[in-house]
Amino acid sequence: MAEPSSPLKDKNYNLIWAVHQSLENVWRLEGYIKDAESQGDDELAKWFRRIQENNKKAGDQGKQMLIERIQKERG
Repeated sequence: MAEPSSPLKDKNYNLIWAVHQSLENVWRLEGYIKDAESQGDDELAKWFRRIQENNKKAGDQGKQMLIERIQKERG
């Protein structure tokens, strides 16, 4: 089944959504890391940390991109 098209065809909205998802993943992965560590699974905890770091980078890059775009739009 195809996903319905968004009524918001705004690239900044899409960017904000992606930043939000990246930063939410950072928060969510913290719990997964703690769960893995409490169960003695260091391999899984390390893997979650790598994903978490990638999400932090993506969130930071997206925030910077959004700042630049908003400043450009304001002129």
